[in-house]
Amino acid sequence: MHLLVIEDERALCETIVRSLRRLAYSVDYCYDGEKALALLGVERYDLVLLDLNLPKKDGMTVLRTLRQTDRETRVLILSARSEVEDKVQGLDAGANDYLAKPFHLAELEARIRSLTLRQFTQQDVLLSCGGLTFDTRSRTATVNGQTLTLTRKETGILEYLMVHQGRPVSQEELMDHVWDNRKEPLVDRPGITVTVSITYSLVNADDVLLPYGNTFEIFITVLEVYP
Repeated sequence: MHLLVIEDERALCETIVRSLRRLAYSVDYCYDGEKALALLGVERYDLVLLDLNLPKKDGMTVLRTLRQTDRETRVLILSARSEVEDKVQGLDAGANDYLAKPFHLAELEARIRSLTLRQFTQQDVLLSCGGLTFDTRSRTATVNGQTLTLTRKETGILEYLMVHQGRPVSQEELMDHVWDNRKEPLVDRPGITVTVSITYSLVNADDVLLPYGNTFEIFITVLEVYP
């Protein structure tokens, strides 16, 4: 899942970003409204975490500008403005949820799970495909009850593919939603091809429903990069 954190309190922003990256989310971030609108104009995000008290352009301006052209991207407001009137104003402007500061990271993570899964038919914290299961709360995967050891990038790839199971996912879409442009700008380098191989040896091929092919060995070979 590709997230954007817009927060001018740098220590808080960096804490949120570190926490989410540990959970294998792909995270971009910025500290002001102008940069936020620039990112939203060129990147596709599954969820935006938006502070309201931003320099250059405030959060409500960012939200209203986004909603002029994009009604789909989900927005979670994070704000010290905790009055009911402030929450109503934010939700009426197009936010999907509102979390008042201060908040616990555990609650923020739960809100993110709820918002990112809400658009799909499978809303449980457990995503399943045959004998393969991914727990969105603990960020762990199992095959027939056996826990798999995955890197953060592998975890992000698996979650995105399982959320979108039943349809092919293009390389471009996967790069947009699993790689963050600040840390891994491979998509900006011409002539680079990134391939992702998904294989399952712990699962009988007959038990796994995927769009194409039936040759599965173990799990995810994340990156092969060709100039």
